[in-house]
Amino acid sequence: MPQAAAATPQLLRRVNAQAVLSYVRSTDVATGTELMARTGLTRASVIAVCEDLIRRGWIRELDAPQRDKVSPGTPRKGRPARRFELNRQAGYVLGIDIGAATTTAAVADLRGTVVGRSSESFRATDIPAEERIGVVDRACRQALAAAGTNPAKVLAAGAGIAAPVDRDGNVLVTQHFWSLFDVGLRSAFKELHGWTVLLENDANLAALGERWRGSGKGVDDLVVLLAGERLGAGVMESGRLLHGRGGAAGEMGYLDMVEGVGSSDGIASLARQWSAAGGGPSAGGTQDGGPPAEGGPAAEGAASARRVFEDARAGDPAALQVLDRISERMARVIASIASLINPEQVVIGGAVAESAGVLLPRIGALLPRFTATPPRVTVSPLGNSIVTMGAIRHALDYVEENALELELPAPA
Repeated sequence: MPQAAAATPQLLRRVNAQAVLSYVRSTDVATGTELMARTGLTRASVIAVCEDLIRRGWIRELDAPQRDKVSPGTPRKGRPARRFELNRQAGYVLGIDIGAATTTAAVADLRGTVVGRSSESFRATDIPAEERIGVVDRACRQALAAAGTNPAKVLAAGAGIAAPVDRDGNVLVTQHFWSLFDVGLRSAFKELHGWTVLLENDANLAALGERWRGSGKGVDDLVVLLAGERLGAGVMESGRLLHGRGGAAGEMGYLDMVEGVGSSDGIASLARQWSAAGGGPSAGGTQDGGPPAEGGPAAEGAASARRVFEDARAGDPAALQVLDRISERMARVIASIASLINPEQVVIGGAVAESAGVLLPRIGALLPRFTATPPRVTVSPLGNSIVTMGAIRHALDYVEENALELELPAPA
């Protein structure tokens, strides 16, 4: 039977430092006494670890509260409490959402607070890789400038793309639209800035963001549907993302074969199609897994969908009929997911989420007809930020896991 590795002093120091840093991250202010209770370490060990983390730049010590201070010459009972907090500006992470038409970069501190954001547009969908990288880089640099920081302070960047990505960050390129995102972003940004880029599917990042700060907060069995032009799903099972062999878990092409559905068109696309005069489900769609051509009907898809929802609120019969059709379509889609994966919650996310709440009562009423395991259905409060929020969470996870190997940039 193999022998367990001996616990060396270096290993023990590392374990202790991780335990202390983990608790400091979880609270606003940590006292030495609290750290002793949470970690099981002696006071001397806690203070030694904290002083090491201060030297490294991860935490800082706070002054004693005013109530602990005494006037000169007044005897003090006991030692003053030492208080520590995370140095949230020791470094930053980037969350990047790279779509077909636009890219958005958000900068967050080590608490996950967004402090800068910028968006840039691509001049066309099918542009050279170097140009796409340049546009993404410009958005990142502008977001960093808005945050008052610079590329040297970035500890990691999470990036979401509208294509399947496997566990190793490789893009699945079996469809032309997916191949447009295989531009070598990781190696390019490593060469340009020295950044570690964590590439991931956008719907998967949406699931991370929703579980972190959305309506699915803390839910382990969760599906997030990005439901704008086309449907894509991020799936979490027992708190972990599902990727599949090539990263295509959650791709919705199978809906072509589902009775009463017939395509992976999203809510914005359906609203536009079905509200058009004489339009049917075939209007404006594509067959290659990507959105309609830029400049076509999809260019104003979100605005068209908002108009349909606004007309329905005003009582327009045609708009109400469109929403009724969309509700049934989405109920069938969600039922197919529920029958296969059995999540606790399904979240409708993306640009249409703020309008889609009106669909929930009808979807909820129909679900028991289509599945024996109906999930709770909600809409995301994160709006267009859902992917960047998940990308930030992904980058923070990397930083937290590798903190003791990372060298923090020197303070300005």
